[in-house]
Amino acid sequence: MDRIHLELGENSYDVLVGIGAIDGLGAAIQKLGIGGRIAVVTHPNINRLYGGQLGKSLRKVGYRPLTIEIPSGERYKTLRQIGRIYDQLIDNRFERRDLLLALGGGVIGDLCGFAAATYLRGIDFVQCPTTVVAQVDASIGGKTGVDHPLGKNLIGAFHQPRLVCSDPSVLHTLSKREYRAGLAEVLKYGVIADAEFFGYLEKNSAKILALDPDALLHCITRASAIKAEIVSKDERESGLRKILNYGHTFGHAVETLGGYRRYRHGEGVAIGMACASRLAHRLGIIGLHDVARQIALIKAFGLPTDLPSFKAADILKVMARDKKVVGGEIYFILPEKIGSVQIRPLSREDLKGFLGSRNTFN
Repeated sequence: MDRIHLELGENSYDVLVGIGAIDGLGAAIQKLGIGGRIAVVTHPNINRLYGGQLGKSLRKVGYRPLTIEIPSGERYKTLRQIGRIYDQLIDNRFERRDLLLALGGGVIGDLCGFAAATYLRGIDFVQCPTTVVAQVDASIGGKTGVDHPLGKNLIGAFHQPRLVCSDPSVLHTLSKREYRAGLAEVLKYGVIADAEFFGYLEKNSAKILALDPDALLHCITRASAIKAEIVSKDERESGLRKILNYGHTFGHAVETLGGYRRYRHGEGVAIGMACASRLAHRLGIIGLHDVARQIALIKAFGLPTDLPSFKAADILKVMARDKKVVGGEIYFILPEKIGSVQIRPLSREDLKGFLGSRNTFN
């Protein structure tokens, strides 16, 4: 079992990564001194697969969990579903000393975390992520929230979990599409912070796609460690943490314009990284060789690299509502080379020129 520590003062916590980690989660929660009740927030498919295993782990140390099921999919990451969680917590008289536990992917983690941040003005929660995206990204760092029809993640709060427990063995039950989509977030960490890790991904892409246990464990552990290091230095995204949004400005526009149904989050991020790297080359920031390496690895993981044929005006309209807009300027994370990026505001004119160059996406 690997233990990755996030040093955040009174908000500090550990990320546990290991095969079979779910079996020990009950004991790990007990060690935190949680003496109240636990409500597991999940969705039906994940509950069928892992609800029994998690429940056994919790009951073994004396907990009697309540299960709250939420429908699966990004389109259910809404205030309406938060209301459903509140209803069950109130009906079951949950108190401030009680705990929410997210069992699922990024949507479940975001919903559970936001409910925990706001129910009774804040109660504890634990993350047990079951997708690649959730294990290496969404579960770590305390970002919680819901989508709005006009934009992704526009409503939310920072609320750090008490513990994150990632068990790579659960990834074997993901669909091929969902698994590959999650690899976009893994790839992201190599571009923004670790050229050596990026090289590892290039050399081992076939093993990773085949869910080789050693390769998969290394990917989850290293990506989680990079995320933890960045969050420990910048908990509230005032500076360094912004680099974690690499690929997300274009990516969120793709997700939003696709109605949160056409593209998985990781697919949007993959397209967004390809676009950001090409944009950086257009601006003279990065060499063509490093752009080609990124696009080649994205394709090796079976992910898209071309921006869909949305209207440039619609893309810009969505981007203008992005959380990374400051003073009306859209800030982008642009790669300088593999392992290093910069944060830079871009004018609408620059973006219009880029979006108008259709050969940019060939």
